[in-house]
Amino acid sequence: MSDHSPARPLRRTPPTSRELRGDVWLAAALFVSAILSSALGSVAGVYGGDAAEGMQWALLYAFALTAPLAVRRRYPEVVVVAVAVVFFVGVTFRIPDLYVGNVSMFIAMYTVGAWVDDRRRAMWVRAGVIVGMFVWLLVTMFQAAIDPSDDALSKAGLFSPFAAMLLIQLLINAAFFGGAYYMGDRAYGAALERAALEERTHELEREREVTAAQAVALDRVRIARELHDVVAHHVSAMGVQAGAARAVLERDPDAARTALLGVEASARSALVELRQLLETLRTSAADPDGGSTVHLSALPDLVAHANDNGLPTTLTIVGEPVPLPDLVQVNVYRIAQEALTNARRHGGPDATADVRLRYGGEAVELEVVNTGRAVAAPMRPGLGLVGMRERAAASGGELETGSRTRGGFLVRLRVPLAAHAEAVA
Repeated sequence: MSDHSPARPLRRTPPTSRELRGDVWLAAALFVSAILSSALGSVAGVYGGDAAEGMQWALLYAFALTAPLAVRRRYPEVVVVAVAVVFFVGVTFRIPDLYVGNVSMFIAMYTVGAWVDDRRRAMWVRAGVIVGMFVWLLVTMFQAAIDPSDDALSKAGLFSPFAAMLLIQLLINAAFFGGAYYMGDRAYGAALERAALEERTHELEREREVTAAQAVALDRVRIARELHDVVAHHVSAMGVQAGAARAVLERDPDAARTALLGVEASARSALVELRQLLETLRTSAADPDGGSTVHLSALPDLVAHANDNGLPTTLTIVGEPVPLPDLVQVNVYRIAQEALTNARRHGGPDATADVRLRYGGEAVELEVVNTGRAVAAPMRPGLGLVGMRERAAASGGELETGSRTRGGFLVRLRVPLAAHAEAVA
């Protein structure tokens, strides 16, 4: 799995069809509310005799104020400018609505902050609307201050009721627009975090699927490697024994019988190992490392089997044996087995082999050398060499293979002990 976190999304998730339908319903609800607010404000005499006369103007104002909100997520910048202009005009011409206009402005301002991916443009659009709003507010305040006919509030004194009302309006608008600005940015940040979380969830799901596929592939490789090692070793021995029996069948029936008994023994051994392998694969608590029951203690039996099947082989163990994980023991054994199988198959009738296992202070080394025909390096490595390299890598070791100048073949494995010290502690 990847260690680095996914890149933070630069754009938030587009609005869903459900959200877009919700905008239409919101605009419709605010339209009805604006009509009711204007009608009630007219009855209550909000602006006194200066209010716009006739409900037709209130209807037009309500529609122009709320209709843009139906597409607020599609065109947020256009919507906030349109709503702001209608709001300015409505207040200037004394449309008797005190609440729906403010609510519509808040929603439009919030939408720009929450849905515009170009954050610089979102900032400038909102800043422009806020500056325009406060300039307009200051102008209307100045006009009201110098209007001699407006005597609703006393203007006498340094801090008159009129001045207090102007200050209240400034503070309310500052809090109003500041809140819309802040909440829009917070909503946009939360949307990006949700998008990043969803992307990370999808990435983890993809990685889980890849990991599962890799696990299956590794299991297939391990099973194929075990089957190859078991079958190739015994079938190779059976082929040698069967050939020997055919060669002496007429002139030495007893020798032929002995060779056929060897074929039978090899077949039985192959069946036993295959059964053990299948039982290991069927068991839920199977050993996840080796998937096999062989260990280095069986190395003498392997050498004896090679001697019995036409490959004179010697075994030398150097140093004091040290505890090794089952995985390492299985892989060292199988590499020795494959090397002897190849020696018997390719070395010729006069080939001999020497197996040396060295326990050192820092590593355990296996060396299998055989005499006989020189084997040219294949253009494409066989399954045996591939399997040996995979086993060496799985044990954290290094494998060296190659033909010898005086004939035969060399297989040398070195597995450091430090990497496995904790596993056997």
